[in-house]
Amino acid sequence: MAPAAAAPALLPRSWYRASVAEFCADSRHSILGTLTANSHLEVTAEQRDAWLQEIEVLQQALIGILGTLLLEFTIPRMGHRADAVLLLDRALVVFEFKATDSPARADLDQVWDYALDLKHFHGASHDLAIVPVLAHPGHPGAPRLEPAEDGIYHPTAVNFANLGPWLRECATLVQGRAVPPDWERAPYHPTPTIIEAARALYAGHQVEEIARSEAGENLARTSQRLLEIVNQAAQSRHKAICFVTGVPGAGKTLVGLNLATRRDAAHHAVFLSGNGPLVAVLRAALAHDERARTKKRPRLQAIKSFIQNIHHFRDEGLTDDRPPDEHVVIFDEAQRAWNQARLSDFMKRRKHRPDFHQSEPQTLLEYMDRRPDWAAVIALVGSGQEIHTGEAGIAIWLQQLNQRLADWQVFLPHQLGGDEFGAQTEIDALATRGGVTWEPDLHLAVSVRSFRAENVSAFVQALLDLDHATARAQFDRLRDRYPIVLTRNLDAAKRWVRRQARASERYGLLASSRALRLKPYAVDVRVSTDPVHWFLNDREDIRSSFYLEDPATEFDVQGLELDWACVTWDGDLRHRDGHWAHHDFRGTKWNRVHDPDKQVYIRNAYRVLLTRARQGMAIFVPPGSVEDPTRPPAYYDATFGYLADLGLPLLH
Repeated sequence: MAPAAAAPALLPRSWYRASVAEFCADSRHSILGTLTANSHLEVTAEQRDAWLQEIEVLQQALIGILGTLLLEFTIPRMGHRADAVLLLDRALVVFEFKATDSPARADLDQVWDYALDLKHFHGASHDLAIVPVLAHPGHPGAPRLEPAEDGIYHPTAVNFANLGPWLRECATLVQGRAVPPDWERAPYHPTPTIIEAARALYAGHQVEEIARSEAGENLARTSQRLLEIVNQAAQSRHKAICFVTGVPGAGKTLVGLNLATRRDAAHHAVFLSGNGPLVAVLRAALAHDERARTKKRPRLQAIKSFIQNIHHFRDEGLTDDRPPDEHVVIFDEAQRAWNQARLSDFMKRRKHRPDFHQSEPQTLLEYMDRRPDWAAVIALVGSGQEIHTGEAGIAIWLQQLNQRLADWQVFLPHQLGGDEFGAQTEIDALATRGGVTWEPDLHLAVSVRSFRAENVSAFVQALLDLDHATARAQFDRLRDRYPIVLTRNLDAAKRWVRRQARASERYGLLASSRALRLKPYAVDVRVSTDPVHWFLNDREDIRSSFYLEDPATEFDVQGLELDWACVTWDGDLRHRDGHWAHHDFRGTKWNRVHDPDKQVYIRNAYRVLLTRARQGMAIFVPPGSVEDPTRPPAYYDATFGYLADLGLPLLH
């Protein structure tokens, strides 16, 4: 056995590592033994036979090639392993082996995903040439070497008999930067989507494992401090509430999910969200992932108890005077809890309780206060995402603590006193009362949003603030890494996002819920979109986002992400004389919106839509029609001109 392969301490990511010469000289069963010893799962007879076939094929194909071979290389963000990675002098070859004679597109996408993941997140791979290959026993094809601008080659299928000649061609023709000798030890800094993160956390990973280093350290500190506060509450039998703030895309939801899945905490926790589509998508994703991992029927009740709709949890507390089963609850987007007027109206109309006069924060806190021993509440606080009427804000939470729950310990980050939260008066009252602890670790200062989209939130903020100079400057900072194009041709926008997306990268069509005059372009927001099918189903399903037929609104996508987005812009938000004009379409015409709160909801709808894409977007502004009084060109031209003047490239 090759010495390098026999030392597990040297194998942080691969289960076998050796020079090609050592690998070819080693026995199949010796290599199989190393793979089996390093496997974290039971090795089935099917897996054993697949490994033996793979080893035999590679030992024949690699004769005369110089390099290093890694078997079962872990792709952390995806929770998968590449079958093999070959380190040539000036290229990486990433392998996926399939036993089928006719590989499917999904098989090619799988190995392409591995290559993309390494390019974006593996510290030593950003500037390297990466060649994904699908090896199979089928008929010979005509494999080609087709590089993209970023050095990732188009995936190709090569049959076992031709694998050797094709690899020698790779070694000769692919001449990128030199592969460093310590390539495997380079840091790996992934930025997962919320769906990927939920899957990883539920499967037992920790938050610092699935986020890039600086952000991961920030998330780890916040997560650890929350865990300490929760365990202190359990040990001393008191009640505590923690408010967690963060910059846009900082990972507040990740922190909440991480705490809810911790196995070493002295509690049973539940993650609560009022975002119905987010809850539905995460539950469905976890069920699918558990079925795939365990080959068993998923524990649906456990998944449902782990992630719950906040309104269902609230209603449970209104049925009687019993305390909740949970000691710890995590409220996502706590500032969006319902105020008294909205909850009272709901209770009157839907629950037939005309005498109900509480806000949602009051109801939820009083429910947790019923526990006779201890409780901990984690309130995750965002800003600038209000898209519903009747959202309470953070001040009401603090008022309830000050007026009714004086014995609760309150943990606050200093940033909660910022102007965007409007809670300074209540914070001052709490500080005077006592029982407040200032916690710097409860603020997330580093974005974990897309590796490409770190400046997108600042660009969109300036765009919507009509801060022309700042918006242009922010776009100049991101344009090389995060492409945004502007067009008046919806078909061109759709073609663009399809061309940009590689492998399983997801794209979709987005529209404001008030975009009622996009119907002439077959964009009808009144047709209900199922977010589970839209976000999780593959490109063969007409209900999925890939078809670019069913638009998702701000209500469908808030809290979730795409890789690429086709954002449509209707006449509900118009640029006019240096200002925004806000409109709502009713009956047969647009009506001007004068209510300041409703104006904020309209702008925030576009804030949500313009910040959903991790890698880039096309923005479609209709040309309008002189023959249609509901969409004359004047409703759209100034908006298009404003966006074009920010420097967005035009797509025809």
